[in-house]
Amino acid sequence: MKKFICAILTAVLMVPAVSFAQTTNGPVTRAQVRAELVQLERAGYQPASKQIHYPDELQAAEQRVQAANNMNASESGAHGNSAATAASELPGRDAAN
Repeated sequence: MKKFICAILTAVLMVPAVSFAQTTNGPVTRAQVRAELVQLERAGYQPASKQIHYPDELQAAEQRVQAANNMNASESGAHGNSAATAASELPGRDAAN
């Protein structure tokens, strides 16, 4: 009986750990990281500069990218839109970049 209770208790305790592990989207590729960095740089983030307010500058650039993505998605009805297109259409950037 003790073995049965221990087995049930172990299973109950392991379920949250297993379910948490299944919610990940997998590893991010190097190309995905590079594409995100390019988007942030186009939004005005400068990773090589001396940053006194690092998290604030990064978060502001992320918000600008998200706003551009939302604006483009609403304009195109979310059909045929890509993150690279959204980043290239940020204010102050021409389509040739």
